[in-house]
Amino acid sequence: MSTPETPRHVLVVANETVVGRRLIDAVQARAAKGPIRVTVVCPQNAPRAGYVVYQDERRSAAERRLRRTLDLFHEAGIAARGAIVDPDPLQAIRDALHEYEPDEIIVSTHPASKGSSWLRGDLIDRARKAAGDLPLEHIVVDLSEARERAHILVLGSETVVGEPLLQAVRERAEASPADFTVVVPAEPPGAEQRMRQTLAQLRAAGLEVTGHVGDPDPVCAAVNTVHDEGVDEIILSTFPAASSGWLRRDVLGRIRQRTKVPVHHVVVERAEVEAGAAR
Repeated sequence: MSTPETPRHVLVVANETVVGRRLIDAVQARAAKGPIRVTVVCPQNAPRAGYVVYQDERRSAAERRLRRTLDLFHEAGIAARGAIVDPDPLQAIRDALHEYEPDEIIVSTHPASKGSSWLRGDLIDRARKAAGDLPLEHIVVDLSEARERAHILVLGSETVVGEPLLQAVRERAEASPADFTVVVPAEPPGAEQRMRQTLAQLRAAGLEVTGHVGDPDPVCAAVNTVHDEGVDEIILSTFPAASSGWLRRDVLGRIRQRTKVPVHHVVVERAEVEAGAAR
């Protein structure tokens, strides 16, 4: 607990909304009133699509959300730390109360109108009972609202190492502030190596970029990432129509329909993939 000599300890509990501007503003408003320190706990969540649960992918998505939020707090001069916790938000709150002994709690959710599962489960009332006398504020974050930095999903399989895709990402980074997540579906083999090679190329260009291997189905991989990480745009790379299995299966159209997110399609020739893989 805080004393006149110690900062007030604020516990923040949020999942996808942890990157939301309203949540960041609420914490910064507290910091403006006096010294605080912040602990952010992010429950993992289940995938929105696909038949196989990739546990590492779930944790990786939560870690990326948490990292972006902690970076924003640190940039504002706020002492902050974080943890990935139990998928059950109420259990996560109970555990955090016991472990961290905060002075107050902020719980962030999607709006009820956007289908917040936490609100459907009556989380706020249950959390207030668990918190006892501790102040608890509920912040509603609509991730469709504009953010200071856009979040861009970069999706490709074999083509992800091609120069046309790398150039498209670099051009998007020059257009306005953005963070990028590279997702390479798990099949065909070599996805991890292609993902790491792409990350290395983009980081060498000074971009803020993370990545992971996703569901073998590119549509499921895109849907899961959009669901998990509040994606604003997608850059999708494929081979030309004559040789692209993704285009034959209408992956481009299905991703646009399922995610409702703008998709920029980049065509990469096989020779460009071979040249990229040889770099």
